[in-house]
Amino acid sequence: MKAVLFEAFGERPEIRSVPDPAPERHGVVIKVRATGVCRSDWHGWMGHDPDIVLPHVPGHELAGEIAEVGRDVANWKVGDRVTVPFVGGCGACHECHSGNHQVCDHQFQPGFTHWGSFAELVRIDHADINLVRLPDAMDYVTAASLGCRFVTSFRAVVDQGRVSAGEWVAVHGCGGVGLSAVMIAGAAGANVVAIDISDEKLDLARRLGAAATVNARKATDVVEAVSEITKGGAHLSLDALGHPETCFNSIANLRKRGRHVQVGLMLADHATPKVPMARVIANELEILGSHGMQAFRYGAMLDMIESGRLKPELLVGSRISLEESVDALMAMDRFEASGVTVVDRF
Repeated sequence: MKAVLFEAFGERPEIRSVPDPAPERHGVVIKVRATGVCRSDWHGWMGHDPDIVLPHVPGHELAGEIAEVGRDVANWKVGDRVTVPFVGGCGACHECHSGNHQVCDHQFQPGFTHWGSFAELVRIDHADINLVRLPDAMDYVTAASLGCRFVTSFRAVVDQGRVSAGEWVAVHGCGGVGLSAVMIAGAAGANVVAIDISDEKLDLARRLGAAATVNARKATDVVEAVSEITKGGAHLSLDALGHPETCFNSIANLRKRGRHVQVGLMLADHATPKVPMARVIANELEILGSHGMQAFRYGAMLDMIESGRLKPELLVGSRISLEESVDALMAMDRFEASGVTVVDRF
């Protein structure tokens, strides 16, 4: 099969012909029809993820059809249209038994612990608990755009953030994760303040439902600006970027007993950011992490998509070829693209 492969961290990946994968007895092989290009892939390529073993094929936001099925798989057959969470559970550990596959003790992640979806084929393990059937009306590009960014935002806003109608929600960073959070929080009835340094992305955030925006490059004080707009601070705030400054601002702009959800990855030099802990204690703030979403929780999100309350297709930006994904991957740290970039030509 054809795949994007890198043999050293930080060096330009290449298009290579590599052996086709074979399914484990409990897994499947998926013919990839679309795959998103995510900043998490850039972190992996840079060597920020200790699970990656070289040489490596990146890619974790995928949709396609099952091409081969392992002998012990009960619920899936060749030709089924599917997607998959970027964190897969083993189904046997304590966390999986408690329904928390996203923090499985033995988790696998396509594109990180295993070869990923920047390829014509990808292997997915433990298929019966990790695959998600696509609605008939959903195209592969939209399904791939759900990938890690939309589903991660859904869980961050709905499950971890416990958003309620009428609350103020601040979203720091309007990349794919942040724009997804804007749409999801708005659909839940919240009032959203979107924060970014790009007027183009802030305009898109408004079109997706943000009630107000703050350009962090132009504002004198982001925390003060959010507090003024929300008349006292956000009830829920998300760092959707993963940077010490946005993490700090997201916590600092909360009102008393507010909730901060860290969604953007904090890796390498950003792994130990400064936190306004005195404010956390005095105001009884909550600091929560959010790491993917279980396959069984997709149903609630897909119902909202099918009803028209959520429209993830509006977040799709560029559609590119597998060959073009190499440059797109290497440029992810520059945050140039608006919306989600998806590979749909292999």
